[in-house]
Amino acid sequence: MSDVSPEAPVAEEPPPEDAPDSAPQAALPTAKTPSATREGPGAGEDAAAGERGGKPVGTDLLEHDAKPADPFSAFAPEPEFVPGRFRRIASRTGSGLTRFSSHEWTLAALGSIALAVVMTWPALRHPATTIPQNIWEPTQQAWQMSWAGHILTTDPLRLWQANAFYPDQYSYAFSDTLLGYAPAGMIGSGPEAALVRYNIIFVLVFAFAFFGAYALARQLGVGRTGAAVAGAAFAYAPWRLAHAGHLNVLSIGGIALALAMLARGHGFSLRRGYEPDKRRWGWVLGGWLVAAWQMSLGFAIGIPFAYAVLTILLATAITWGYKHLRRRDAHRPFGWKLFFANLGGGLVFTGVSGLMAYPYRQVLQQHAEARRSPEIIELFSPPLKGFFISPPGSVWWGEVHANARSALGWAPEKALEMTLLPGFFLYGLAFVGLFVSVWRLQHRILLGVGVIGTAILAMGTNGPLHGDIGYMTLYRFLPGFEGIRTSGWLIVWVTLFLALLAAGAVGALSERAVELFADRTQSDVGNRAGAWRVVTLIPLVLVLAEGIPQYKPNPEVPPAPVAMSTLQAPLMVLPTSERFDMNVMLWSTDGLPKMANGGSGFTPADQETLRANMEQFPNESTVTQLRSLKIRTVVVLRDEAAGTPYARAIDAPIDGLGISRTEQGDVILYKIDG
Repeated sequence: MSDVSPEAPVAEEPPPEDAPDSAPQAALPTAKTPSATREGPGAGEDAAAGERGGKPVGTDLLEHDAKPADPFSAFAPEPEFVPGRFRRIASRTGSGLTRFSSHEWTLAALGSIALAVVMTWPALRHPATTIPQNIWEPTQQAWQMSWAGHILTTDPLRLWQANAFYPDQYSYAFSDTLLGYAPAGMIGSGPEAALVRYNIIFVLVFAFAFFGAYALARQLGVGRTGAAVAGAAFAYAPWRLAHAGHLNVLSIGGIALALAMLARGHGFSLRRGYEPDKRRWGWVLGGWLVAAWQMSLGFAIGIPFAYAVLTILLATAITWGYKHLRRRDAHRPFGWKLFFANLGGGLVFTGVSGLMAYPYRQVLQQHAEARRSPEIIELFSPPLKGFFISPPGSVWWGEVHANARSALGWAPEKALEMTLLPGFFLYGLAFVGLFVSVWRLQHRILLGVGVIGTAILAMGTNGPLHGDIGYMTLYRFLPGFEGIRTSGWLIVWVTLFLALLAAGAVGALSERAVELFADRTQSDVGNRAGAWRVVTLIPLVLVLAEGIPQYKPNPEVPPAPVAMSTLQAPLMVLPTSERFDMNVMLWSTDGLPKMANGGSGFTPADQETLRANMEQFPNESTVTQLRSLKIRTVVVLRDEAAGTPYARAIDAPIDGLGISRTEQGDVILYKIDG
């Protein structure tokens, strides 16, 4: 037998010329050598080289000024280049930055911010002198961030004893605190810094809401376009235009992002169900921390969110328990790492909620007027038609719905909180999503039930049986709801459920567009279906269009008439009223002196009495009262007080009262000795 392998042998390549074991090289051929002519053993190879367009070796070397080969390369080849540590770090950093900058989440975050700048314009046009919507609640919220940033870096134990509303206790809890924005409040000081800080946060709030809903929809299993529709619907629903002055109501991005992170950490999505191999304890812990941060922004939105999280936990436990009883081999919802991540994160969430709840409970005990009575709830409960009426700020529906808005409530500014339109295009997409969607039928039904259920709750006393089947039951039996002014703020959840239904419909449309491309071209889909996906951008454009506000310049905030840090505290500014005092609170960010002025979601009874008495200032009774409160300075703004009940303080006689009066331009200062 032949020992030759049946397979054809592979010709071995000749060893490289610089191999250590190669034979010594012959002298370079010249024009006279046989290889340089068509004679000799190498003539055929040279001819072949010529036919290929090459040139004889000798001729090539003669025509080029080539350097002679290194004679030592046969024994010591040039070593391979090895980059140094700095070059390796730079290379890795560059590739890492490239991957990061092109990652979907980076692009989504940057796109969210860019879109927010455009949709909230002109918030950043003059950020140091103007503020969105009006100069009342926004200036008070700008003060809130300043106070939190200041006190947490100087005397954290006095957080809840704010400089305003002196001498009342827990005055920082008289309204939603926006405590979660305290890190921003640590940057800069004074009224101008407070305005710049507020305007930046105002823009980022919209960006965060878009990004949070986008992340939630993506995690649940929809494509990018569908997720963008969900983000647009959640961040730019027309009803939010009525709350441009309520940063606490606009701050909802943490709700969607926390749910997205918790779902991701537990390996859960609507399309793929529960996938144990995708569980990640870090995402779970991060989700709980984001949820805790959301609670720190205030209870108007936080209380319903806390009960929603509790409902999800109970539903998950009941569902797993039922499956476990039916099937003993059912997967555990999570392992030990996730167990401790949930335990630790849940404790942080509960702890933050408890720490936030304590001062609010103290306020309710000390000020009965802070509790929302059933009559107040009824006054602010939106009717069913409110879900189809836009606030005046909408560029499309603002003027069209003017008559409908006028019939909503007892005061135009209060009726704005009853204009709860999430968007007509969103309604249409959500309706389509009930029938055509990437979500399973059971999930579509649950989302539809969520829309109807939360809408009934948002109607307050206008719900079934005067709200007894709905919000009033929550008001009577669940702690926290007695401090919420209007049930209409539950429109946040109505919008979220509608956004997810719409995302499912757009996701199905996008997938169908790709399938049509493949059917018509009889080819792979690949990236060539992008043109077909452009069609699915139409719903995104329509949803965004309904959230476009009417353009108008933001109002200018009155500058501080006097440097508050130069005045002897405690002090009081006249005139005083709930709204005007919000400007005074902003001015007080210069030094943050203690002062009797303050505006919030309710008026403390003792402050109302003081305001009424100060209409007679200066006289013996008011001076005696101010001395008992240890107030040392009264600031009277001449132009503001003129024509008001406080005009007497401009030039009333002060003989025998034991006080002094000086004037600084438009400002009159009264010094009250102890």
